[in-house]
Formats: sequence, structure tokens, C-alpha cells
Amino acid sequence: MSVDTPRRIVLLRHAKADWPDVPDHERPLADRGRSDAPIAGRRLADSGLVADLALCSTAARTRETWKLAVHELPVRPRTVYEDRLYDATLGDLFALVNETSDDVRDLLLVGHNPGMHALADALSGEAEGDTIARMTRTGFPTASLAVISFDGSWKSVEHGVGRLVDFWTPRD
Repeated sequence: MSVDTPRRIVLLRHAKADWPDVPDHERPLADRGRSDAPIAGRRLADSGLVADLALCSTAARTRETWKLAVHELPVRPRTVYEDRLYDATLGDLFALVNETSDDVRDLLLVGHNPGMHALADALSGEAEGDTIARMTRTGFPTASLAVISFDGSWKSVEHGVGRLVDFWTPRD
């Protein structure tokens, strides 16, 4: 695959989590999260986007979100559970994206806020329609998806290189 190949990054924030008396990393999904996660998966499936690689935080709520969402996809991407996605800073997220092999055309990250929103905002130098306005207005609610396209290698990903082509929330 050429380094000039059009690529996409899909950012999926975990679905709504519960607040039981457990460490933050072990928080499970709430009932609403268990119903929203498959809806997010169907949205991905309906978009026709098939990720080559999914990087998922090791937190219980992200793993559960991904498990429910991926069952809705026509093809299950290779999935890597990545510790660095939990509590990731914007710099951590850029590092993960920059480390991606150029054999990957479409990358999906399943993570947390504020990181998912910060990365979508940082990457989006351009946008289609009102996607940026909607993302700014709503924030990046649980189970939301952002799709950013760009040309070039993963190593070249930096602030403003992408185009926000889709932003979706389960409450749209």
C-alpha cells in the first residue's frame, strides 16, 4: 500500500459506563451503554467502513463496548488491546497513530474522553457539512463515532492533516 493511500481513523468513545464501587479501570457498562454499543456497531457497518486494525483500551467499559459493537460488523478487524489508550493524553494518542503500520488503511480506536474528542478536534483541519459544529455543540458523548480521512503515511499524522467526514452520536 502506498504512503499516499487515502486513510481513515475512526474514533469510538466507549458506551455509557456504570459507577459501581470498583476501580475506574474495571467499571462495566450501564444498561444504556449495553444498548448503545451495538447501535454504534451498526452505524459503522452501515457506513461501509471496514477497519483493518482496531486498537481498544484495556478498560472493562471499552472492551465491553467493542465486544458488543464488533458483532454488528460484516468483518471483524484484527484487534489489539492497548494499555496506552486508557487515560491517554493527546500526545499518547498521536504516538499510537504514528506507530501504525502503513499496511493499515483504516484504523479504529476505542477509547475514552477527553482523549477521543481532543484527537478528533486536533486532526480535523477541514470538515464536511456541519460535522465540526455538531461535535463542538454536543461534545463527544458516550458511544459517539468520528471518522477522519487523510492522505499519507501514519507517521505523517499531525494536527490539522485530516478531514472530519462523519460525526455521529447514538442520540442523533
